[in-house]
Amino acid sequence: MIRDIVIVRHPVTVCVPVNHKVTLSVRAEGSGILNYQWFTDNEEVCGGTQADLIIKAQKTQLYVCRVNDSFCNCVFSEWVKVKVLDIDKSGLPVQWQGEPHIAVNPKPQTVQQGAKLTLRCVAFGNPAPHYQWYRNGQPLQDKTSDTLQIDRATAEHRGSYLCSVSNVLKERWTEPVDVDIVQNDHLPCAAPTATDKVALLIGNLNYSNHPGLMAPIMDVHQLANLLQQLGFRVVSLLDLTREEMLAAIDKFIQLLDRGVYGLFYYAGHGYECSGRNYLVAVDAPQPYRPENCVCVQRVMLSMQKRQTALSVILLDTCRKWYNQDCIPSAIMPLGPSGNTVYGYATCEDAEAYEVQDGGKSTGIFTKYLNKHILQSEKVTHVLEKVSEDLGREPLVTGKQAVEIKHTLKEPRSLADPVRTTGHTRELHLRDACWRRANALPGKKRLMFLCGVEVEVSFSALFSNVLVAFATVKTTGPRTQDCSIALSSKPVNINFYLRTIRHPVKFYCHPYISSWYFIGGKKVTLTLNT
Repeated sequence: MIRDIVIVRHPVTVCVPVNHKVTLSVRAEGSGILNYQWFTDNEEVCGGTQADLIIKAQKTQLYVCRVNDSFCNCVFSEWVKVKVLDIDKSGLPVQWQGEPHIAVNPKPQTVQQGAKLTLRCVAFGNPAPHYQWYRNGQPLQDKTSDTLQIDRATAEHRGSYLCSVSNVLKERWTEPVDVDIVQNDHLPCAAPTATDKVALLIGNLNYSNHPGLMAPIMDVHQLANLLQQLGFRVVSLLDLTREEMLAAIDKFIQLLDRGVYGLFYYAGHGYECSGRNYLVAVDAPQPYRPENCVCVQRVMLSMQKRQTALSVILLDTCRKWYNQDCIPSAIMPLGPSGNTVYGYATCEDAEAYEVQDGGKSTGIFTKYLNKHILQSEKVTHVLEKVSEDLGREPLVTGKQAVEIKHTLKEPRSLADPVRTTGHTRELHLRDACWRRANALPGKKRLMFLCGVEVEVSFSALFSNVLVAFATVKTTGPRTQDCSIALSSKPVNINFYLRTIRHPVKFYCHPYISSWYFIGGKKVTLTLNT
């Protein structure tokens, strides 16, 4: 008896990022051997003759499958859509199984009464997710698409909105966002905010083949403290080789994301060639070439690719070039995205100077930068004040002048508040990365045979400088006097030993890791009584 073909499982609509691999499946029952042919937009899919169709999603398309038997019977599955979104997919798990993943969160809005209100939430999902919007905790009838639109907003539309995104695998919720409906004719300008703030500060002073510098250590330390007051997560590093600089920059770029403020600062030797700025690593040979250094424009390119809301690069370095035979490195141009700022300590083909200021060395540019950086003004206005102060500095008159380049589209300031609404997933990922990068060893108590107990604790002076403190907590009954000394040196670690009242410094590039004994080598404390 010939049975009719019955499709027992139809393919499902999916929503995926571009270039994602998708499997569309159909299951049917009938008489004899069943044959399959997939179609897209009424054209046969080449090679699509199996119950499962595996494709690499390039663009949004409709698909359908024809199932036929050897008795000239055929039936078609339901049409399904493979919706492809060419948007940021960072945070999508590597082993994603199709559960809803929110890629675009709704944003808070202030809307004039009578104007159109639009909230958008976009999520990947396999099957494609279902949307349900809520206001003040109550579901909104018929608001079940990725976009909530109200043509004429009134006072009753004011409130807290969120969206539930679900499929058969899981349900996700967006963060609530506030919508305010105002009656006046002039809407208040929304103050710029950052989803996070991250800064990388590098100071190179002890060069292997070039004159040493004095200012970077103090400049980096002071600037790091000021940026922390502005709410920045700060990584501050000293004396990096080229390999270490590239590794540190790569980690810094990973901490950036959509809406983040990113700031990169460098103090040390540098130069400019054909409009490109190069930072000289401590292991650069004499003479150095571009391949021995780090190109600043590549750093900015990487920052822009992370869709930062503000990208700032501050360079307290020379821009003079002496080797005219070298060819600058090639950089693929990036389409203008705006909100980028370069602050140069000096103008093109000129040098930047450091001076003694009250017994300490400082770069003149950074001296005035630190003076103004806490001000709640547009970042370019802050740099203009730095330029004006440096212009009045008699030590560098006619020798050094600040240069500012920017593409700011909004009045953004380094003091802008951080608002994480709608970006909690990215924030949690950065928090985890940040904790790993800044984990310090815990306190350790050591008991010596003579009855003396010593406590060893640690703190970070810079992100790659571990400071060890040793304190005598108890003394034995026969101990009259004691002192502590570091008697073994860990491999590949530079250290400076001072008296018991001062710390022991360890350099460990490029970041402090979560270990007690540095680099896996024990640090032995010897007690002399």
